[in-house]
Amino acid sequence: MGLIMGGIYALISMGLSIQYGVAKILNVSHGEFIMIGGVVTFSLVSFGIHPLLALVLVCPLTVILGFILHRTLFERLKRVSKIAEVFESNAMLLGFGLMFIFVNVATRIWGPNPLGYSFMAFPVMLGPTAFPANRLLVLVFAIVIAVLFYLFLMKTRLGKSIRAASQDPVAASLMGVKIKTIMAICFGIGAMLAGVAGSLLSIITSLVTTMGMSYTVIAIIVVVLGGLGSVPGSLIGGFILGVVGTIVTTYQPALVMVVFYAIIMALLIVRPKGLLGR
Repeated sequence: MGLIMGGIYALISMGLSIQYGVAKILNVSHGEFIMIGGVVTFSLVSFGIHPLLALVLVCPLTVILGFILHRTLFERLKRVSKIAEVFESNAMLLGFGLMFIFVNVATRIWGPNPLGYSFMAFPVMLGPTAFPANRLLVLVFAIVIAVLFYLFLMKTRLGKSIRAASQDPVAASLMGVKIKTIMAICFGIGAMLAGVAGSLLSIITSLVTTMGMSYTVIAIIVVVLGGLGSVPGSLIGGFILGVVGTIVTTYQPALVMVVFYAIIMALLIVRPKGLLGR
């Protein structure tokens, strides 16, 4: 269970990490994209679409939504903000506004009650231990998607442009990188990773339209744990937090978030830049 939730946390935090690392937006509405991916998957499954096909359909929906939000809202906010620090604080406030809008619209459409469906809810024996097949499926998909995303950043031309924009946007623009487009793409990719995480969550648990904020907090903790803007750090931090959370849940579920905050406080004191931060 720890590795499964770790994989989900890794996807969520990788999305937030690339949004902050390139676009310098600490998107506090990030968890709402998780919720959107989950409830849209639920609706598609209710119409008879296979959950894995629904997951594929969630990808273009969330990436387009994220791209449009950046080009229409965050980009304009950046133009009217005088300095980078003002933009970052204003972007956070805008994220809060988007969070409340998404939650209220989703609650009007899907209602406040838990939403769920059953898929591959049968045990699979691995040695002497039985594991739910749907949880193993989610773990495999989370790892594969995370690895593919990392290879995309390292090996593709667009990925290299994204890394260049995160390291030095001025130099990258002089080399022909369209910074505004790259920032919007990164915001869309971050939204897509969150949506995929929500779609995977819908396979193993029920969802509510108010679930986003708790996952946003976890994503921020993982991003700080791994190092701000570090995608590999987010991957490692996600699995660490998933395993720790499962261990704590076994003994005292009420202390999970307390332990998460204790970890991040200790890390900020000992190593403020995070595990792989620079």
